[in-house]
Amino acid sequence: MDMRTSETAAGKALWFIESHIGEELTLERVAEASGVGKYHLTRAFGAATGYPVMRYARGRRLTEAARRMAGGAGDILAVAVEAGYGSHEAFTRAFREEFGVTPEGVRELGSVAGLTVVEAQRLEEGMWEGLAAPRMVDGEARWVVGLGTGESAEIPGLWQRVGPHIGRFPGQVGREAYGVCHSEGYLAGVAVRDVSRVGGEWGRVRLVAARYAVFRHSGHVSTVRRTWFTIWNGGGLRPTGAPEFELYGADFDGSTGWGGFEIWVPVASE
Repeated sequence: MDMRTSETAAGKALWFIESHIGEELTLERVAEASGVGKYHLTRAFGAATGYPVMRYARGRRLTEAARRMAGGAGDILAVAVEAGYGSHEAFTRAFREEFGVTPEGVRELGSVAGLTVVEAQRLEEGMWEGLAAPRMVDGEARWVVGLGTGESAEIPGLWQRVGPHIGRFPGQVGREAYGVCHSEGYLAGVAVRDVSRVGGEWGRVRLVAARYAVFRHSGHVSTVRRTWFTIWNGGGLRPTGAPEFELYGADFDGSTGWGGFEIWVPVASE
């Protein structure tokens, strides 16, 4: 199924953020300009760029401010206001949190070298993945227990920690592993019958009973972002906002990353 459209929600959001970088931006405002709901935009934008929407907006705003400071800007308050901050103090606090140095420090250095800047993103044609039409499945409610993160870069390491526990967790249901995308991040784990004994570093997410659109990712696990991008930016999907998940079955080889797996997205019933 070719889910491609000439304009994507993520593309519209990128344009809007870059065009209004000095203004007060909210997730609601960016979503409205993108023509989708907040949840849909959050998933589409993350799949396209690897950044949460507002994290990207904040990083871009401060990156451009850092470049102005490195260029010798004398009026820090003017730079702060242009970056959307109402005071020198608020700007300096946000700047230090972002880069680990003050605006004055960057001005003295005269360069943004060494700073973790956020460059303007653009969507590449190569992000699109050819997907077969999803099959529709009535999925049951279940608990998934595992380890979680809010940073996409930490997901591979997360699976390294969870891997030895797959098939050995008390009360595990089935042999599959689950990569659950929810409102607070990503949880790698397994389905269980009972969560009453879950504690320590283990987290849990409840998957709802729902109608699911099930897509197949056939390539290497490292290219899954392209599949997520196509799902969320292609249109035609009516997600409910409940957690969606990657389902890793017997065909998937965790040591090589090959074998393929499924992506389950809860959608509104017709």
